Amino acid sequence: MRDNRWTWAALVLLAVVALLFFLNSRFPGVLADEDRKMRLIYGLTWLTLILGSVIVGWRGPAGLALKQALAWLAIALILVVTYSYREDFMDLGGTLAQRAMGELVPSQPVETAPGVVYLARDLSGHFAADALVNGTHVHFMVDTGATDVALTASDAERLGFDLSKLAYTVPYSTANGTIMAARVTLDEIDIAGIKVRNVKASVSRDGLGQSLLGMSFLNELRGFEFQGNRLVLRE
Repeated sequence: MRDNRWTWAALVLLAVVALLFFLNSRFPGVLADEDRKMRLIYGLTWLTLILGSVIVGWRGPAGLALKQALAWLAIALILVVTYSYREDFMDLGGTLAQRAMGELVPSQPVETAPGVVYLARDLSGHFAADALVNGTHVHFMVDTGATDVALTASDAERLGFDLSKLAYTVPYSTANGTIMAARVTLDEIDIAGIKVRNVKASVSRDGLGQSLLGMSFLNELRGFEFQGNRLVLRE
């Protein structure tokens, strides 16, 4: 019986690997984004370990163990894959799916009309935004108190900046004190089709835990306004 359980655990692992290859072929280039790749691998690794442990350690009938494992596998895979590939499902699912995802994942921008996008407030009370910066995914926290868009060192490196060649001469005040940052220019920031080009930004080597979407982006919009738990951006 236990040998059969090891077999089922191995089959679960193979199913997860097969799903990964299928998604990569269905959405080519998605796993080139390191952020999404790590989220997906992290989620699938934990999923495989948990389900494998349940199957191997199950004391009841093997058939019941298999049914329950498959049910939880299906639920968990839907959650992990939907979150990791949310941008691509938006392209396939249309407006209804986009709005539903916007409520489930507040950083997911939702287009309500051409040139109009809203962000939902997250559980911490802030507004976050998943954006494309020069074609690369960056997760921002919206900060109307920040003069410029501010990039963490890791996000700047993913965008191709050589941190050792930047001049950290500009002081910025943060909640943790004053930090020194380097001025850079971003070719384009795209939030659900709202695009701003030649955006002034800064890069900090330390002292910044989250990239900030500041006024150098927001001031280039036709307007933005807070409507309850939503932040509406207008191109």
